[in-house]
Parts: sequence; C-alpha cells; structure tokens
Amino acid sequence: MDDMITTDCLTLADIREANERIKPHINRASVLRSDYPDDLTSAQLFFKCENFQEAGAFKVRGACNAVFGPNDKAAERGVCTHSSGNHALNLSYAAGRRGIPCNVVMPRTAPQAKKDAVQRYGGIITEGERSTTSREAVFAEVQAGTGGEFVHPYNDPRVIAGQATCSAELLEQTDGLDAVVAPIGGGGMISGTCLTLLNLAPEVKIYAAEPEQADDAFRSFKAGHIIADDAPVTLADGLKVPLKENTWHFVSNFVNDIHTASEDEIIAAMKTIWKHLRIVMEPSSAVPLATILKHPEVFKGKCVGVIITGGNVDLDKLPGTRG
Repeated sequence: MDDMITTDCLTLADIREANERIKPHINRASVLRSDYPDDLTSAQLFFKCENFQEAGAFKVRGACNAVFGPNDKAAERGVCTHSSGNHALNLSYAAGRRGIPCNVVMPRTAPQAKKDAVQRYGGIITEGERSTTSREAVFAEVQAGTGGEFVHPYNDPRVIAGQATCSAELLEQTDGLDAVVAPIGGGGMISGTCLTLLNLAPEVKIYAAEPEQADDAFRSFKAGHIIADDAPVTLADGLKVPLKENTWHFVSNFVNDIHTASEDEIIAAMKTIWKHLRIVMEPSSAVPLATILKHPEVFKGKCVGVIITGGNVDLDKLPGTRG
C-alpha cells in the first residue's frame, strides 16, 4: 500500500520500518474477548493485551524503535530519559538488549514494581520529585553528566512510530473495527494509533480515555490548545504527564473525542478485567473500559478495540482490594 496520509513528520513507511526493526524484540500481543464486558457495554470489545510484553507495557515498541535505530557509533553513550515508570523500564529493557547504558529519572513516588523492573533490566535510576518540571530539571543534569541520547517518553517521532505498530497488529488480529479506545497521558499511544488508523483504516474512530483527576488532555481538546498540569494525583500513575507538541498534533487533528472516568470508575473497570479476562493490568489500562462503561451510547452495537497498555503493578498496593 502506498503512503496515504503524511503528518508533520511521520508516514506509513515509518510504521513499516519500525515494525521490522522491533520485531525480534517484542511479543505480538494477544487480543482477548469476554462475554461479560460485551454484555455490560452492548458492544463487542477486543482487548489488545500489551501487558503481555516482556517488560509489561506497550512502551517497549517505541523504546526499541528508538534504541535500535542509531548505528553502533552513535549508540555508544547509551540512552537516557525521564519517566513515571513504564517508559523507563522498557527503555532499560531495550538498551539491555542492545548492550548499551540507560539512565532514567523517575519520581520518588513511582511504583516500586516499576523501579525494581528498571534495575532488573540494567537501568540506572536517579530519583526526583513527582512534578513534571522537577523531573525534567533533574533529567537535564543526568543527561549532561552521561552524554546519553534523550529518548522522550512520548514526544519523539521514533517513539510514536513504534507505538503505531500496536494498532497495526490489532487491525490484523480483528475484522471490522468501528472504533479504538486507548488511554491518554502524554499521548504517545494515541498518536501512534492515529498514525496507523489514518493510513490503514481511516473509517475507524479514535477515542482517548483519561482520569478525571488528570484530565489536562480532555481540557486541552475542548480548549483547542495545550493545558499542562504539573503534578496531578490519580491512581492511574502512567497518565499524569501533559501533552507535548508532537502528540498534540495528532490529538487536536485526528482524535474523535476524549472521555474521562473517576477513580472509583477506574477501579471498578479494573476489577471487571481482573475477574473476566483473568489478567493482571495496571490502573492506567482500565481507563478505556471505564469510559466505555460510562458512555455506552457511544459504543453500543460497535466493534471496539481496547488497548490494555500495561501490567506493571505493585502487588502489595493493588487499588480497590480492601473493603
């Protein structure tokens, strides 16, 4: 198929190149179905389980695309980033696969399970405060000291192209999707979803799902410009970061709508997935189902792809397991 849609910097060719580059290092994540969520929503839901990746999240796609792109000379000094967890651990995983160093800045409040995984994959952690501005300030010092190449968690064309391979697989694994719903924080996954669907299935609608307590993307979408919250508080720890210019390009131009869910609604959706899909997934991954349950009229009678973005949870602090 020829390139049909060209964004500011990415095309269908970038998705294809990313797919070939990362194929040896990722899993082709399964798509699961369950009658119970279908009955609750009056829709057919197809859950794309990125929590089945080796490093537990979709971010392995973008991380591997960035890490395995440069030649050996360019890669010698390694890579570095700032992240609340999943990008940090997946970049550490990718760097370990290539045999190069990886330095990451993480908030002190990041889940211990994610910190443990970073170290297990050989990443070197420097801790900072939970605000985005603090994280970025500490990161500037780390990068200056190491000389590693910055791989932004989501505002990086290589990362967006890598994330786009997820929905490309989803299209191959399903038939006749009407919509895809993915969580939104910084917007890397939703941007990759837009890139893929615009090129391969432009008839499929794109919805983003966000916590009410970290709804800056929702407010940005309604206002027509980026609104950045610095340190929102939500159990969906992977969705606390603001949009940036590259992801805003996709969100503002190609997303059909953004829906939000409360903390209680997120916990209820997570429990539904635990019970009926019988998989481990993190709170951020439950936000799409929570918004579908909240807005059944939007999805009734439709075939809907739901991206479960990750499964890195602290088993000692599972939300909603008391009472």
